[in-house]
Amino acid sequence: MKSVVVYESCYGNTRSIAEAIAGALSEAGEAALVSVDDPMPDLAGFDLVVVGGPTHIHGLSTSMSRKGALKDHPNAAPPGIGVRGWLHELPAGEGRRAAAFDTRIEKSIVLVGSAARTIARPLRRHAYELAAEPESFFVVDADGPLKDGETERAAAWARTLAAHTPAIAVR
Repeated sequence: MKSVVVYESCYGNTRSIAEAIAGALSEAGEAALVSVDDPMPDLAGFDLVVVGGPTHIHGLSTSMSRKGALKDHPNAAPPGIGVRGWLHELPAGEGRRAAAFDTRIEKSIVLVGSAARTIARPLRRHAYELAAEPESFFVVDADGPLKDGETERAAAWARTLAAHTPAIAVR
């Protein structure tokens, strides 16, 4: 199986989760780790596309929320296109498997929202088949750190994705 994990990260927490997911997926085959600010890979070459980002203001980050993160936390990653911009360039999935994840504060989803649920919608609209329901991984505070055990939980989630994704991509 060949997979790609695409992520946006302001404080490094989402990147840590993406790395754990890619590491676990590499146990089942090739796994690439790609920032949304990197050039878009040819997704036709992958069996599984996993996309994740931080939850900002109840959903996906915006250019304003990314600028605010940098203003409030000088060590935050500089604002790029974000997952929202990356999804605008998403090619048709043609039934390829995909999954969505986010990082967020652990509160009721009604109170904080979920970037993962928002990511899942365009994946479906672009003809990707979700391999699992959108998943959230939790941080202690807005800028982290991750709650204990979240990278291990992300790796376990990734192994489940791999177990339910047949190798079908055109090579």
